[in-house]
Amino acid sequence: MTATADQVWAEDVLRAYTTSLYPAALRMTRNAPDAEDLVQETFAKALAASGRFQAGTNLNAWLRRIMINTFISGYRKNRAQPQLVTGDVVGAELLCAQSSDGSAEDQVVGRLLDPDVIAALRELPYRHRLVVYLADLQGLGYRQVSALTGIPLGSVKSCLHRARCRLRAELGTHPSHV
Repeated sequence: MTATADQVWAEDVLRAYTTSLYPAALRMTRNAPDAEDLVQETFAKALAASGRFQAGTNLNAWLRRIMINTFISGYRKNRAQPQLVTGDVVGAELLCAQSSDGSAEDQVVGRLLDPDVIAALRELPYRHRLVVYLADLQGLGYRQVSALTGIPLGSVKSCLHRARCRLRAELGTHPSHV
């Protein structure tokens, strides 16, 4: 780096730009921790690309462009991923519930599903029961089930296949399901 480039990346200069970038980051992210992360990531990317910065040009505009591009990339990445709601995992537990009163979810599932189906589902191993519940009863896709449960995508597919085969075998002999 040349002397002028060293002056551009001096700590006090970066601190001044941090002060000017933070409000814009806060407006974009709408919360302080994410804004701080965005500013930090902006500086990390700027320092990594410092060789491409032309001395004498507007550093503030260059940093803002990096910050905006970083935010847009993160937004697109997060938008492409399914939104995880922890309540779904709790809802999946309703197939395991053994309470005498029965939760509200138990009562709804009890009304929607045949008692033989519920009994067959409860006979499945927990992991298979969870995947069947999320995929077949909640209507989630394989990737969403994988992201929600932390089970690898291939394992989700095989668990679902095995669970469905087992349910078919158990329910196929029952007169109301033939």
